[in-house]
Amino acid sequence: MGRVSRRAFTVAALSAFTMAPRASAAPIPSGAPTPPTAPGGPAAWPPARRAVTGMRGMWLATVANRDWPTRAGLRAAEQRAELIEHLDNAVRHRLNTVIFQVRPTADALWPSAYEPWSEYLSGSQGRDPGWDPLGTAVQEAHARGLELHAWFNPYRVATHDDPARLVPSHPGRKNPGWLVPYGGKLYYNPGLPEVRAFVQDAMMDAVEKYAVDGVHFDDYFYPYPVAGQSFDDGGTYSTFGSGFATKAAWRRENIDLLVRETAERVKKVRPAARFGVSPFGVWRNAATDAKGSDTRAGVQTYDDLYADTRKWVREGWLDYIVPQLYWNIGLDAADYAKLLPWWAEVAKGSRTQLYAGEALYKAGDPAQPAAWQDPAELSRHLTLAQQHPEVRGHVFFSAKEVAEDRIGAMARVSADHYARAAGTSRQDG
Repeated sequence: MGRVSRRAFTVAALSAFTMAPRASAAPIPSGAPTPPTAPGGPAAWPPARRAVTGMRGMWLATVANRDWPTRAGLRAAEQRAELIEHLDNAVRHRLNTVIFQVRPTADALWPSAYEPWSEYLSGSQGRDPGWDPLGTAVQEAHARGLELHAWFNPYRVATHDDPARLVPSHPGRKNPGWLVPYGGKLYYNPGLPEVRAFVQDAMMDAVEKYAVDGVHFDDYFYPYPVAGQSFDDGGTYSTFGSGFATKAAWRRENIDLLVRETAERVKKVRPAARFGVSPFGVWRNAATDAKGSDTRAGVQTYDDLYADTRKWVREGWLDYIVPQLYWNIGLDAADYAKLLPWWAEVAKGSRTQLYAGEALYKAGDPAQPAAWQDPAELSRHLTLAQQHPEVRGHVFFSAKEVAEDRIGAMARVSADHYARAAGTSRQDG
């Protein structure tokens, strides 16, 4: 991959497969025959909406210019042309959804009332690129029959840890108490109520201004663990953590609040838009929790990112979830063929649509195992998913690999499974 991206921790997360399981309180059982009542009673959330054609999506990453633009500082016309080419590639592969990263590092790819223009456009944070990428993306995607989901990273502020490098008008410069340096990066502190309110306001600015079809979070909540370092939120816990038995439980509540409140605000502001999350693919290992998956992952979202992704599905807070199932069929430590049915069981009976996140970026990468040198590996994933009616589609990481298609894996998926042009992935009632 070479550059920083939201998938940068995938290898590290699995390199520690043999780490000892950690004990913690067990959450709600996954085998519940009916979904639990959402806060506010049964009427608080609409019923699950029937899928029309299912999700055929791709992520379009902008952090560190991963997919687009190819480099910072291109002229506006060049950036626009590259963006249009990605949309056209989606159509050529008979996809129907593009998940476009518009807030990669507490910045914006639209004229935001809250945060500076992204440096990944002009090369300098805060500099107006001379056009509106999100507005253009929505318009051009819709003109091609594609859905456009706006992808936000809630708490990552910078891929460095020096607040002085932020533009002077940056909210992190104005509110230094919001910032936590960790692992060579800067993050907003999720435990501060004013931070949670601010990041929601910053994201909702885009949702209010543009007819986006979805609002999307990736896998970063509390940051992935870094060996030998601790996330410095002890003071915040002392102030706001009363009533919680552990800091971990308090952290999970902070993320629960972010997800639940964002869902409510999206539905209020843009009822037709869907809210979804694409978490790391392992909620908990079965060795840690009997309700977990048959995996040996060194990272578990419940314990390490403080993201109780299973709860969000069962409580009905999400319209859709796209777990990143970035491993091949038959991998001993994290077998796609075991994780997919685990997630299908989690989604069963809930209102949350399940889509599988697919590691197109691994196909043909010589650093990956032999399974990923076979152009048919991803196609087999989709074939396997047909056995599980809860799986309503797939999303591929990411746009650059859709375009390059090193060994024809995406072409094979299109030929085997997307022979007909994609209809919309909208859900009807």
